Amino acid sequence: MRIQLQVALTHLTGRTRQTFVSLTGVILGVAFFLAVSSLMRGSEKDFIKRLIDNSPHITVYDEYRLPRTQPAELRWAGGAVRISNVKPQTETRGIRGYREKLEFVESMPGLKVAPVLVGSAVLVFAGREESVTLSGVVPDKMKTVSTLEEKMIEGSIDALAANPNGIVVGTGLAQKFNLGLGRNVNVVAANGASRPMKVVGIFRTGNANYDETQTFTLLKRAQVMFDRPNRVNRLIIQLDDPYEARDAAQRIEAVAGYKSVSWIEASEDILSVLIVRNIIMYSVVSAILIVASFGIYNTLSTIVMEKTRDIAILKSIGFHARDVRLIFLHEGVIIGVVGSVFGLVLGAGLMKLLSTIEFRPPGITEKVQMPIWWGPEQFAIATAFALVSCILAAYLPARRAGRVHPVEILRGAA
Repeated sequence: MRIQLQVALTHLTGRTRQTFVSLTGVILGVAFFLAVSSLMRGSEKDFIKRLIDNSPHITVYDEYRLPRTQPAELRWAGGAVRISNVKPQTETRGIRGYREKLEFVESMPGLKVAPVLVGSAVLVFAGREESVTLSGVVPDKMKTVSTLEEKMIEGSIDALAANPNGIVVGTGLAQKFNLGLGRNVNVVAANGASRPMKVVGIFRTGNANYDETQTFTLLKRAQVMFDRPNRVNRLIIQLDDPYEARDAAQRIEAVAGYKSVSWIEASEDILSVLIVRNIIMYSVVSAILIVASFGIYNTLSTIVMEKTRDIAILKSIGFHARDVRLIFLHEGVIIGVVGSVFGLVLGAGLMKLLSTIEFRPPGITEKVQMPIWWGPEQFAIATAFALVSCILAAYLPARRAGRVHPVEILRGAA
């Protein structure tokens, strides 16, 4: 094995220019593979993080995934007469016994939950009316499942606990009504209930529609306004590991009975687009290494053609065909290993450079940095793909070298 490695090194150092070109191809291939894939994966992680941060990991609704069976169908399941257009029983909407279900969810490890009562309302101020979504929340629990507290630019969500008639609005709505902290607005619920409320907080998420339509008040106040005492219609859940949301939602729905939707289920179309984008990305960056492998193939093929007599001599003194193949496979591995090492260093430098770039998208006031993913799997994938490409590129020349017949070559040379 040592002799085969020495012969392989002699071949590579004897053709410095060709070896350098092959090495450069592998180095650039690995470096650009790392830079592009880390940028694409970073943008994917950043997008999913924003998607996760701005929406609950799991939402339990006050509805059932499948329609409830009507009493008439239960009573006469096999009846000959079918009753159609049966009007469901009129009842107050909401999650029945939500406190027991809240305790069950809180007992599950690795998650936090908050009850919410969501309804439609109209804000009336200075003769102007605006339709909004009014959410009744428990401030202490809401802070654990949302980033609302981080988005506050004036006041705080804790002020709702100190002011039962308080309301928190977005910057878009505040600008429309020219509202500031301490101003009073009239809130009219869909059932006609009206109550003056005091602005105790203003938030900004960057989502214009959300900032213009979403408002928050105390849960007990919302229950009174919507005439839903002791009811909520949402359970908002955040998990320590967002990717466990689908399994957790299934367990919650099986016990609670109400429809539980994970962010993965709600965003299946977006996630499928990301998968297709990753396939395209890896195909493009892999093509760089495939092109580099042709340079290795060309270099080793040339060496086989020029060293045919040397190969014949090696085989005549006792080298087997597999020994000759190993010589050229070693050359491919050497180029792959050296190229990968330098390529990883250059790729890490490119990633570091890209992470320092800042730009301001049109219509955005804050600067945004290029999202770079430093996951170790990216380095492992780049290295593995480079080595596999180099070995495959070296295999055909190695196979050709192993088939050289020493008698015919030496007889022709004589």
